[in-house]
Amino acid sequence: MGFYIIDIALFKLSRYPTFFDDIAAHLLPVIPLIVYRLIENDAMDPADRVLATYSSFLAYHPLRFTFVRDILAYFYGHLPGKLIVRILNVLDLAKIPFSESFPQHISSSNPVICPPLDYFATLLLGLVNNVIPPLNSNTKSGSIADASVRAHHNKTQATSQPGPTNISEGQKAFYQIQDPGTYTQLVLETAVIEILSLPVSASQIVSSLVQIVVNIQPTLIQTSNGPHGATNSIGQGSVLPTSPSGGSTDSLGASRSNPSVSGINTSSFVSRSGYTCQQLSCLLIQACGLLLAQLPSDFHLQLYMEASRIIKESWWLTDGKRSLGELDSAVGYALLDPTWAAQDNTSTAIGNIVALLHSFFSNLPQEWLEGTHVIIKHLRPVTSVAMLRIVFRIMGPLLPRLANAHTLFNKTLALLLNTMGDVFGRNVQPPSPVEASEIADLIDFLHHVVHYEGQGGPVQVNSKPRPEVLALCGRAAESLRPDVQHLLSHLKPDMNSSIYAATHPKLAQNPA
Repeated sequence: MGFYIIDIALFKLSRYPTFFDDIAAHLLPVIPLIVYRLIENDAMDPADRVLATYSSFLAYHPLRFTFVRDILAYFYGHLPGKLIVRILNVLDLAKIPFSESFPQHISSSNPVICPPLDYFATLLLGLVNNVIPPLNSNTKSGSIADASVRAHHNKTQATSQPGPTNISEGQKAFYQIQDPGTYTQLVLETAVIEILSLPVSASQIVSSLVQIVVNIQPTLIQTSNGPHGATNSIGQGSVLPTSPSGGSTDSLGASRSNPSVSGINTSSFVSRSGYTCQQLSCLLIQACGLLLAQLPSDFHLQLYMEASRIIKESWWLTDGKRSLGELDSAVGYALLDPTWAAQDNTSTAIGNIVALLHSFFSNLPQEWLEGTHVIIKHLRPVTSVAMLRIVFRIMGPLLPRLANAHTLFNKTLALLLNTMGDVFGRNVQPPSPVEASEIADLIDFLHHVVHYEGQGGPVQVNSKPRPEVLALCGRAAESLRPDVQHLLSHLKPDMNSSIYAATHPKLAQNPA
């Protein structure tokens, strides 16, 4: 009955065009709502017929791009391939920068298989060239014209958003972003629609993207060292050392080198981007994090599980013959100063996956950050200082961002303190003795971030921790070894042992 009324209205409007625009503006939002409701009730065939009948009318919908993206995201995993193609036809496909091979992947009659890694790598390269802000033009060998175009797009995006506080599109949930207003936004949203339209599971897609990220440096460098490529600055061969020690004989073994990713044709990647191998690998990781942050939470959970799996299976953490000193050096190489790996053309799987997570976190809206705790839950129980440092390196950058989200800050801080208890718990028997002084830097970080949260921003001379945070730290410290408790003595609400508590205005007024 509803469709009959719409047809009659459109027929009458064709005879009275003066009123067409106003009436059509009221009719247009109805059709997407009908499609949503039909799909919710598993009426896929009627939804297909509605889209087929009114697709030409939907071409005038002011937010049709948003409609396509949101319906693919909301019903991800439940839409048949035929209906996905019908939904995509709502767009003016000739004007959308889809990948060349994308139509083949969504319309193939063959059994469903995941697209090759080359497809995902090309998608990421498109984001590097059109979405990720360019590096200093002096370090890039691309054309000045390309750089100026990119700068123009970025400037347009930045200046087109009114208001005193501009929140970047990347830090909004995907459902909060309206139709793209710049070419930069169009390329990013098109990549999102492509991912959501693929007839494969989120786990397969995330696994492919993570596989590219983990091995991106050796893939690019080995390609550039091939018969048609340039030799890198230090003259390394095709087998790259990926041990955190960088130059040890052990790290040169082929069994412990990150292999290049098979299935990726990167022969023209570097030349097409205009960046060096090291620059491009970093930007591809950044692009991957940005892309994953635009996708629904199904993809986020898969990323957390895949990241924790890669970290736990890293050979230099699972090798029982490694001394604590070697593991500590390894963590320093992989995490504390990742520029080392870029300078000598080596990389570690953990370094790359942590960089991906940081890029991903930086583009997530705050309300979705609580899900990041899943990574640490999969990594626990932590049995070494090296793994504890990795946990702090993953979650540490989130804490300053949560300075004004007290509940989530407390949960994240409690998670880190509980993880510390896995190694330094009062009743824990480590495989080999570990001195509390080895984590003095982590304790210093906790002191700083607690003051940062109390201040609600950068630490000042008069910054004070919140009493609730001191109470949380005090409770957590009770389960730790006495020597570690001593390092945390000031992070307690006890005015007799904590200088923070003794000088806190609220605690001093209420000594009970």
